[in-house]
Amino acid sequence: MKKILEDEKLSMMNHSCAHLMAQAVKHLYPNALFWVGPVIEEGFYYDIDLGDEAIKEEDLIKIEKEMKKISKDGKRIYREEISKEEALEKFKNDPYKIDLINNFAEGTIISCYTQGDFTDLCRGPHVDTVKELKFFKLLKFSGAYWKGDAKNRMLQRIYGVCFENEEDLNEYLKELEEAKERDHRKIGKDLNIFMSHNLVGKGMPLWLPNGAIVRKNLENYIYEKEQKLGYQHVYTPCVGTVDLYKTSGHWDHYKENMFPSMKVDEEEFVLRPMNCPHHMLVYGNELHSYRDLPIRIGEFATDFRYEASGAVKGLERVRCMCQNDAHLFVRPDQIGEEFKKVVALILDVYNDFGLKNYKFRLSLRDPQDKEKYFDDDQMWNEAENKLREVLNEFGLDYYEAIGEAAFYGPKLDVEVKPAVGPEVTLSTCQLDFLLPRRFELSYIDKDGNKQVPVVLHRAIFGTFDRFTAFILEETKGALPVWLSPIQVNVIPVNNEYHLEYAQEIYEKLGAAGFRVKLDDRNEKLGYKLRESIINKNPYTLILGQNEVDDKTISYRLNNEQDTHTMSQEEFIDMLEDQIKARK
Repeated sequence: MKKILEDEKLSMMNHSCAHLMAQAVKHLYPNALFWVGPVIEEGFYYDIDLGDEAIKEEDLIKIEKEMKKISKDGKRIYREEISKEEALEKFKNDPYKIDLINNFAEGTIISCYTQGDFTDLCRGPHVDTVKELKFFKLLKFSGAYWKGDAKNRMLQRIYGVCFENEEDLNEYLKELEEAKERDHRKIGKDLNIFMSHNLVGKGMPLWLPNGAIVRKNLENYIYEKEQKLGYQHVYTPCVGTVDLYKTSGHWDHYKENMFPSMKVDEEEFVLRPMNCPHHMLVYGNELHSYRDLPIRIGEFATDFRYEASGAVKGLERVRCMCQNDAHLFVRPDQIGEEFKKVVALILDVYNDFGLKNYKFRLSLRDPQDKEKYFDDDQMWNEAENKLREVLNEFGLDYYEAIGEAAFYGPKLDVEVKPAVGPEVTLSTCQLDFLLPRRFELSYIDKDGNKQVPVVLHRAIFGTFDRFTAFILEETKGALPVWLSPIQVNVIPVNNEYHLEYAQEIYEKLGAAGFRVKLDDRNEKLGYKLRESIINKNPYTLILGQNEVDDKTISYRLNNEQDTHTMSQEEFIDMLEDQIKARK
């Protein structure tokens, strides 16, 4: 998908098209007032006050038609620079523009652009004439509070996009349709994976039974891998005292991303945003010898982080999440080897899920930012160099990003390119020399002296929430058989003659441990098959008279027309092999 903001010509065209749209709206709604109309990655939008009128779907067509009429007229676009006093006079009847003008810093060059009968306050730049704006499309509309404040008036926001030629526009619209089909929020609703409700709150998803199956299988998958690598799993509370986070440093560095504290008796608690402080205390519960290390503490932990309501999105960006978290306590001489094992686990998981389009980012501190980052140059240099050494030894391609480290140490982020949309960070591994000091952690070295361990913070899936959103969009909801909520859908061709055999197969597959459904409704076979496809069931069994007579199974794979027939035993063996392989 073209990156409009990164293309100077496209950015200018979309900026100009926002004004073209505003002019068309003004023709159709003479009392319309306009707030702001910026270029965004997906094109442009304009926030509009239409008084008591409300935009409807059919109105977008009318506005587009008027835009085309104005474009054909071919008026030139003129820029004019004016003083603040002149701007206040020119827009004296527009409270939104007056507010903008009054908030300009002293000395700001104020400019406006005029095309025909329409003048708008704008920095620009713009194309020379409206005739250049031919290939555009209004995409959608929504409500938007003035200045993003729910206490203010609700404006109407219209989104659109503009390209240089029809081919690029059509390609973009095609990609948008693909994105809609892959949107995990739509898939999650269609397949009953998760829901949300205002009574629970924004960013607080409720996992439905189908979603719980998906998540539990993801948990089982990564738990087994971690067990084989010597991880010890724990359960810790999803709250902690404010003093816990003051000790860790999160209270000073992360407070704005945490939920407000709450007083209970004499203690002040906060919903935990991360699990490392709890795991530090778990490690500190016992004395450790250098022979005990590395100690790998893992947890599937529910965390809470404040996200602005506008940033909340399905399972991808939430306020309540479950992390696939672990903290590895190591000696300094074990950092390289343990970090390699984490990277190897990430690559192993990505291979299982068929993820190939990803890159590694080494996130470093900004040495000039003494407020965000703990001020210890030696500690930072040592930590950053350790990670570089391992990445170079592994032969991994990576790039460095200054100012992206956690406050306590550098980290490796794995940025994965999904089927649609921008890159997302799934896996992370962070190196931490600081928190073990803050919690006064130690181990006894071979000479009997106390030493401070180093901690690797790592999350392979990131959160189960975001990973599930990612997988739903990658597969369009057609999950692999081991993850699918319903693995086999059994359909008798005719209930009167074939239901008894279908019931027998249903019970046999259920007894073998498969997640199976029997569709015994009195509906036509074609209707049941279409519904099975819509529900993304990996296997649909179609059992008619031939299958009854031969005691066989005939099946279709999801969204395929070919039917395959085999014995019951062969089908069960095939399913077991696929589920065991988890591919």
